Amino acid sequence: MEKIKSELQQLQAELESKSKKEKLTYESYNNLNRQSHLISKIISNLQKEENDKELQIENIKREISSIESEIDAIKKNYAKYVVSIYKYGKSSELEALIDARSFNQAMLRVKYLREFSNRRKSDIERLNENKTKLAEANLILSKELEEKRILKESKEKEITELKKRLNEEKKLLTVLRKDKSNISKKLNDKRKAETQIRNMISKLIEEAERKKEVVAKKENKTTNEKNVVVDETDYDVDLSTKSFASFADMKGNMIWPVNRGKIVTQFGEQRNRKLNTVTVSYGIDILARGDLSIKVVADGVVSAVEWLPGYGTVIIVSHKGGFKTVYGHLAEVYVNEGDKLKTGSLIGKVGESLEGNILHFQIWNGRQSVNPENWLKKL
Repeated sequence: MEKIKSELQQLQAELESKSKKEKLTYESYNNLNRQSHLISKIISNLQKEENDKELQIENIKREISSIESEIDAIKKNYAKYVVSIYKYGKSSELEALIDARSFNQAMLRVKYLREFSNRRKSDIERLNENKTKLAEANLILSKELEEKRILKESKEKEITELKKRLNEEKKLLTVLRKDKSNISKKLNDKRKAETQIRNMISKLIEEAERKKEVVAKKENKTTNEKNVVVDETDYDVDLSTKSFASFADMKGNMIWPVNRGKIVTQFGEQRNRKLNTVTVSYGIDILARGDLSIKVVADGVVSAVEWLPGYGTVIIVSHKGGFKTVYGHLAEVYVNEGDKLKTGSLIGKVGESLEGNILHFQIWNGRQSVNPENWLKKL
């Protein structure tokens, strides 16, 4: 959290140092988008912490309620005991002593009466002490929860103001589209982003393979070093995701990540006639119209939520069979790293880029990118 706040302060300082003319540039618009991404991450983290605090408070309340029920039960049992003593006329230690058939029996009765009374008293004192401690913990958690809520509200106000500034910047997009130097800068950023995405995919695969080796070693030890057959698909996402559906079977029938989308940039080599340059796209660009919500195309686990020059906020989702999907140009993010998703779950909202509301979408099979058009349903 502190690292994110530090990055925000640095970005804010950079933005304030820019002149009015420099704010018209692509870098200024990019910084605003990145700042929006970082604040959204803080809000997401605060919401998660808030939910955790609420759960802890709810658990404490249940414990307090349980203790109160136990105290009430002890008091009721003790009341029954007193009523019984009253009914049968043995309301004192002296009467119990007189009623006894022998001195030993009398002493045992007196001892029992004392122990019974003391034990009930001790139990109630212990429970009341636990109840007090829980109430104190509940008070501390409630205070922390309120602080989290105040901080989250503050950040939500910040992001509202930031969106106003972004709307002002959007008015300048027409100028930016005509600026050849900005187009060149955008292409360079996309080249870098594609390389970074490839590196991120490789790191995620390496991490999955490392986990697989660790688990395989543990299984070898538990079977006295006998040969163990390991299903590779158990480790390509997470050890707890065995129920996820097969990704490969969805080829040609995959849902679109956005509704009413139109592919404006295809997979593979792309030539820019204006700059006479060639770039390689590992995915496709989809122009979103109307609803800007983004859906995950298959069951999976969120492996990364990052910001990359050229693509802004990017989400990578890991699926069964070593497949991964990438979603770029997000204005809002609804998920966190480690979240498990079902097909069609909303993960964010498409952001504004130089070309409009564009979602960049990629599919990876291991370390190899594949053409998403071959996987998506035909419209």
